Amino acid sequence: MSSPVKVWLPAAIADVLLILVFAAIGRDAHARGDIVTGAFTTAWPFLAGAAVAWLVLRAWRAPLSIWPAGVGIWLGTVVVGMLLRAATGQTVLLPFILVALISLAIFLLGYRALVALLMRMVRKRHSRV
Repeated sequence: MSSPVKVWLPAAIADVLLILVFAAIGRDAHARGDIVTGAFTTAWPFLAGAAVAWLVLRAWRAPLSIWPAGVGIWLGTVVVGMLLRAATGQTVLLPFILVALISLAIFLLGYRALVALLMRMVRKRHSRV
């Protein structure tokens, strides 16, 4: 079994990168320009939301689990992110909330589901040997 740092650190990095990708795709889709630094401007509320969720859930204990870590991080990212956007005068419209919910679910839950599937396949393969 791998050490806890070897599990939670890549999961946390993946969450950060996927939130940044979400922000960059959104900026590009809306022709906002300055995708790199602009992505950080768009992403920071969601990154803060993910950090809060990681801490509240103590997600480092099982960071790749879909429930409760994945779902909690996904919802925390969106809820706290939208609250911070509203508090700082950024756009918070229903279509954006829906896009964020769907996109971040695909990203933050999707990679966890893929990891779970791959781990199951590896375990199955090792049990046959």
